[in-house]
Amino acid sequence: MAPPPPSQGLGMNNARIHFFSILLALQYGAQPLISQRFIRHEVIVTSSVLTCELAKVICAVFFMAKDGSLRKVYKEWTLVGALTALGLPAAIYALQNSLLQISFKNIDSLTFSMLNQTKIFFTAFFTYFILRQKQSIEQIGALFLLIVAAVLLSVGEGSSKGSASGNADQILFYGIIPVLVSSVLSGLASSLCQWASQVKKHSSYLMTIEMSIVGSLCLLASTLKSPDGEAMRQHGFFYGWTPLTLIPVIFNALGGILVGLVTSHAGGVRKGFVIVSALLITALLQFIFDGKPPSLYCLVALPLVVTSISIYQKYPYQVKKKES
Repeated sequence: MAPPPPSQGLGMNNARIHFFSILLALQYGAQPLISQRFIRHEVIVTSSVLTCELAKVICAVFFMAKDGSLRKVYKEWTLVGALTALGLPAAIYALQNSLLQISFKNIDSLTFSMLNQTKIFFTAFFTYFILRQKQSIEQIGALFLLIVAAVLLSVGEGSSKGSASGNADQILFYGIIPVLVSSVLSGLASSLCQWASQVKKHSSYLMTIEMSIVGSLCLLASTLKSPDGEAMRQHGFFYGWTPLTLIPVIFNALGGILVGLVTSHAGGVRKGFVIVSALLITALLQFIFDGKPPSLYCLVALPLVVTSISIYQKYPYQVKKKES
């Protein structure tokens, strides 16, 4: 049988990209509501995060066994190869999470959310310099539209929350600068993961496993001095847990698998579109289940998100043919 024409293969690939993107948007959008309903306030955050990372590893191993790649990875995997491909982004993500925690405590949630959206721009920036993935003029315009929409959604979310008090220097050096550095690091790490997947041919499932293990080790090390570590030593690892707590933990783990798939097949920039779209899904679900109507900011952001996604997909960068 003759191989399918290139257009057919591309169509199948695009269909898979759209499928993973829709699933990720639904997961990311529904996660806040599921967590609020099934995770009690007494649950120690570190215990739920570590359990989620373990669930990611189990899910990734299951999917690798199902698609037949587990045996090959087992034979070819090396520690040097893993550190070369993902050692740096894993360390970057660990540093980024620490910076976000510092920043969130020192600036109001509205400013934090708005500045945090700049990671979409930095992802496109580093994707260009690391992977030479160029954007068309229309796509650049779509990115700015998306950032505007993300800021509007953040305003709608953050305006209902309190502001952090503090002097100007503390807000600048412990609030604004850390979240901006975090956004730069987020864009860099996302681009490096995309590079590991597309250039080093690292499986997205294997990336999930390696990143989860490294992240868990960093988190375990932090428990030696952190309040969560003290709480676990005093009350036990599963303090405050119920059987229902596993629902959001496993749901979040599947989201981690989807993030790897979307980054691998579509890239970090497309993932940014998915995450912003998920904010709209959250607003819709809050209206359906909690009766909370979407804010004016959300209603204004909706057409901006739809327009930006449409433009970004319709006008990809075209390589100019040299005249003979």
